[in-house]
Amino acid sequence: MERAPRDLQDLIERGREGLAEVRGAVDVALGNGAELTAVSELRHSSAVLRPAQVIAIGANYAAHASELKLRSESAMTIFSLWPNSLAGHGATTTWPEDLTTQVDYEAELGVITGRPARGVHVRDALDYVWGYTVVNDITARDLQFSEAQWSRCKSFDGFTPTGPVVVTADEIADPQDLWLTTNLDGRIMQDASTNEMVRGVAEIISYLSRSATIPAGTLISTGSPGGAGYSRNPQVFLRDGSTVTVSIEGIGSLTTHCRVI
Repeated sequence: MERAPRDLQDLIERGREGLAEVRGAVDVALGNGAELTAVSELRHSSAVLRPAQVIAIGANYAAHASELKLRSESAMTIFSLWPNSLAGHGATTTWPEDLTTQVDYEAELGVITGRPARGVHVRDALDYVWGYTVVNDITARDLQFSEAQWSRCKSFDGFTPTGPVVVTADEIADPQDLWLTTNLDGRIMQDASTNEMVRGVAEIISYLSRSATIPAGTLISTGSPGGAGYSRNPQVFLRDGSTVTVSIEGIGSLTTHCRVI
């Protein structure tokens, strides 16, 4: 290639031609005997580094909404995640104990748009998806239920790990037929399918695009299934030294280490 994209956002902005050029360069390199490095041997940043915006959908699985005593409204619950919260696979997320003691995990399918979407019909919405990734929407529950909005409780530094990779849309035949799991220190805490979403990926994109243009490179975190630590008896929260791994079939497993400071 004459000039390789510097990151995912650059590649997305180059459109289909840019992706085809990268794939062509990879094919040539492999044909010439280039050696491959396993994903497990790489150091990771956030799967998205310069997203146009990060939008999250709340209470999008009936079981999760019920266990947290939240209502699945006739209109979607929508909020923003701050970009400082993005973190990569294998990273350590820290938080101050004097600010929160109820830090929870949330396995979520991340959707990355590939071109601007405005007034998109549901039947066409998946055509606007560039790819998919794994998101752990880490949440300070004590802050969540003491404030009228959810952005701050979910936007501490490192509270939105993504990755380990982004798979292109053509690799996922149906985003509503994927299995999600959360493993906390060797214990399975969440185990569900994306077909349990109250509103699917296509409906989310269509709904958001009705009121505002969704820029290319937007990350949409589509909600978490049941099994949150807050709702368990006894409650289970991320602690100093915890390791949490969120997995989505067809994409991969995203691991986060936890430190309380």
